[in-house]
Amino acid sequence: MSRRFGPTAREPATPLWWGTIGLRVLTLLFALGAVIVHSDGYQRPWLAWTVLGAMALWTIATALVYAREALRWRWRWFVLADVVVTCALMLTSPWILTDAQNAAVAPLITTVWVAGAPVAAGTRFGGVGGVAAGLVVAAATGIARQGFTLDVARDGVLLVASGLLIGMSATTARKSAAVLAEALRTEVANAERERLARDIHDSVLQVLARVRRRGAELGGEAAELAELAGEQEIALRALVTTAPTRHSTGETDLRAALQLLGSSKVQVSAPAGEVNLPSRTTAELVAVVREALSNVDKHAGPAAKAWVLLEDVGREVVVTVRDDGPGIPEGRLADAAGEGRLGVVRSMRGRVAELGGTISLETAPGQGTEWEIRVPRK
Repeated sequence: MSRRFGPTAREPATPLWWGTIGLRVLTLLFALGAVIVHSDGYQRPWLAWTVLGAMALWTIATALVYAREALRWRWRWFVLADVVVTCALMLTSPWILTDAQNAAVAPLITTVWVAGAPVAAGTRFGGVGGVAAGLVVAAATGIARQGFTLDVARDGVLLVASGLLIGMSATTARKSAAVLAEALRTEVANAERERLARDIHDSVLQVLARVRRRGAELGGEAAELAELAGEQEIALRALVTTAPTRHSTGETDLRAALQLLGSSKVQVSAPAGEVNLPSRTTAELVAVVREALSNVDKHAGPAAKAWVLLEDVGREVVVTVRDDGPGIPEGRLADAAGEGRLGVVRSMRGRVAELGGTISLETAPGQGTEWEIRVPRK
């Protein structure tokens, strides 16, 4: 399955793939020179030239695959096959080299050409894949040498290190591209939101503001319409300025979602930066806050005001909802639950419990109500 890192499906680690192709070609030429120099001493020269031909064909095959633009065409199975083919060709060395050449540590038939496999695996699978491929090729080197000598250990360290470094570089490139793409999408969304805000301000918001002022001047039923117009003006301003953004990671900004709940009776205070949480967590927390504000409207009276405070304390998010109403009499929640009204128990406490968080209530007659919701980051 392909990943999109931006407006196109171009693989951010493409330069590393081209580097892998270049490494394969250069090391193949080195292997050709080694065969030419040592062919007279081989016990089976024909096999040496056959293996070299197979190396050339496989170099062409890998170049055709690794030169593809999109990551999805650089198949996982092909990269794994690359490691297997490389090791298989190297393991023909005992049938090609003589005992004297082995004792003199003459180059294996594949020589440094085998370095391309860990590099390709690191580019495709990251640091872990590069290290694993390096270990496999190093083990095959020891088998081909018929013993694990200091030279084998040295080659193994270089193979593992190259796979690790290239793998880390590929991972960093992909992460950086994903972050950049997300930033570009956010910038485009913000620009579009600002454009809509200007258009709405020049039309709808001005009309609502005029209705609110004129209704307040006329009084009576017009004053009620003015109050409704004021509520819609605040809600519309919040919508066009702080619309929550859903990121490609599946997270949503809780700060923006809560600010949409602001009105003439509800004041929302939140950090300056985004508070990104999984979309489900954000939706559940907004539902809890809505239920708390709904209870303020139902039980605290039309003149009551509420305050919503969002705090990001690192490992958890804290949302506080407070009002200046008459408070909840002692035992009232238990009586409501007994009567079958489970708004607080099921809608608020149940939602928070499913998120692995806690919810606490502080209230007293004449002192308002304060809910504190704590949800850990997962």
